[in-house]
Amino acid sequence: MENFENLVRAEFAPENTFLNTASNALLPARTVAALQDAARLRAEGRSLDPLFADVEACRAAYARLAGVPAERVAAGATVALFTSLVAASLPPGAEVLTAEDDFTSVLQPFHARGDLKVRAVPLERLADSVRPGTALVAVSAAQSADGRIADLAALREAARAHGARTYVDFSQAAGWLPVTAGDHDYSVTITFKWLLGPHGAAFLVVPEDFGDLTPVQAGWVAGENPWDSCYGPVAELAHSARRFDSSPALFSYAGLRASLGLVEEIGVDAVRAHDLALADRFRAGLAELGRTPLPAPGSPIVSVPGLGRLQPELAEAGIQVSNRAGSLRASFHLYNTAADVDRLLDALSG
Repeated sequence: MENFENLVRAEFAPENTFLNTASNALLPARTVAALQDAARLRAEGRSLDPLFADVEACRAAYARLAGVPAERVAAGATVALFTSLVAASLPPGAEVLTAEDDFTSVLQPFHARGDLKVRAVPLERLADSVRPGTALVAVSAAQSADGRIADLAALREAARAHGARTYVDFSQAAGWLPVTAGDHDYSVTITFKWLLGPHGAAFLVVPEDFGDLTPVQAGWVAGENPWDSCYGPVAELAHSARRFDSSPALFSYAGLRASLGLVEEIGVDAVRAHDLALADRFRAGLAELGRTPLPAPGSPIVSVPGLGRLQPELAEAGIQVSNRAGSLRASFHLYNTAADVDRLLDALSG
C-alpha cells in the first residue's frame, strides 16, 4: 500500500476533487512529460521512429493486460471504428443482440447497416436472450451510465451453446477490472479512461484466425511491411491483427506508453481494491443520507438517481462528477482518496 500511495502521489496533483474517470482520467505526470517530448521531437524535425516504436510498445503492454499475444491486438483510435469493422463482417439479416441503453459506440454501427436485425434486452437478461440464429452479442463489460457489470461468463457460455460470437467493450473496465480478452471472440477498449491515457488510442483483440473480419479500412500501416505499402494497393496484409490497424495518432501512443507502464507497475488488482473501497464508502454514505444509488455491486462507478441536476453546482465548488440521464455519476480511481468521497457526501448533505 505504501508503494501504491507513493507512486500515486508522485504522478497526480489535481487542483480539484476529480470524480469523473468514467468520462476521462487524469493524466499522470510521466504521461504529460512523454507528450511534451513527442511534441518537441516533431518541432525539432527529428525522426519519428521512436513514436512508431511507442505504438508497438503499447500494443504489447495492452496484450499483457488483456492476457493475449500481441499478434492478436490491433491498434486504432476509437471504439466506434472497431465496432464498424465487426458490423461490416456480418451477413445481411444477421441478428445482433445488445443491452438496452448501452454506450452508443457499441451499438450505432450495427444500426447503421440497415440490413441487420438488432435486438436489445435488459443487461440482466442478456445471456438468457441468446437464441438459435443469434450471430453476435455486443455489450460493454461495465455500463457507462451506471456502472453495472455484465455477467461475461454466463454470456460466453450462452453464446457458445448457440454458435454466436461475442464482442465486449472493456472501455469502462480495463484498468480496474481484469480483462479476459481470450474468453471472447472480439473485444475492444479505448484508453483515456481507467487506463489513464490521452484521447486518440484504442485496441481491438481478435481471434487467432481473425474471425470473419475483413480489413475494409486497411491503409499503409496494415501492410506486413508498412513502408513498402505506401503506394498502390497493399500487396501483403500484416500476418497479425495489425492488418486491422488504422494510422496511429502518434502523440497519443507516446503518452499512452507511459500510462500503461504506470498501470502495470501498480497492478490492476491493487487499483481495483482501492477503487472499490472508495465506491463502497460512497454507497455507505449515501445510505446515511437516505439516498439509494442504482444497483451496480462491485463497480467503481456509482450513479444516484435524481441528483444529476446538481452537477453544475458541484463543479462550481470544485467537485467534478457527471450528469447521466438525470443521475449524478461519480467514479473513483487510483488518484482519489477517502477525503474526496467525504467532500462529495458533505456537498450532497447540504
